Amino acid sequence: MRHSKSTKKLKRTKGQREALIKTLANSLILKEKIITTEVKAKSLSRFIEPKIEKSKVNQLSTIRYLSKFFPKEVVKKMVNEIGPRYKDRKGGYTRITKIGQRKDGSLMVKIELV
Repeated sequence: MRHSKSTKKLKRTKGQREALIKTLANSLILKEKIITTEVKAKSLSRFIEPKIEKSKVNQLSTIRYLSKFFPKEVVKKMVNEIGPRYKDRKGGYTRITKIGQRKDGSLMVKIELV
């Protein structure tokens, strides 16, 4: 039984799911807005918000922590641009806007950094 489980499986194995979320996070950080399905966007938002919160402080420990999840260019952008941008904001770094439905019926959304 899946009582009190917070992660969505997205019909993937654990490794595939982690790789999907990491690549979506890389694209979101570099491009600052992407279009994806609603379930993937909500999972991405839960993954990326703590990382942005952590990137507010420009320290070596922060860079090492973010390097576990992202490549170097993404870490640089997070620490140098995105972290200072949200210095005074206490949360809610992403915005999810519904776009419509795809032909197969899945809801499409635009997720962007506020």
